[in-house]
Amino acid sequence: MSAVRSKPWVRYAVLGLLVLVVLAPVFGWAAGAVGYAEPLENAAEATGAADAATTINPGVLPDYSVPGLAGSAGTFVSALVGTTLTLGVGIGVGRLLDG
Repeated sequence: MSAVRSKPWVRYAVLGLLVLVVLAPVFGWAAGAVGYAEPLENAAEATGAADAATTINPGVLPDYSVPGLAGSAGTFVSALVGTTLTLGVGIGVGRLLDG
């Protein structure tokens, strides 16, 4: 693990991810301020498919939030969890392929 930390590009990549995680609530607020909606949701509403939709599995972090945490705190925790899980899977797969 220390070999990974000693590479400068790894430190810059982790710092970049951390900056994006910290800014995630700002992006969430901005999306709400301009009325952004997911294109797939717009298409479902335009075709009438949204009315017939049934949620079977709402997901681990539905709508990029954490149940019980409102607003920016939920978005921040969601970004932190999602980034950590993705990074962990990526590192795990990389180690499997490397060795």
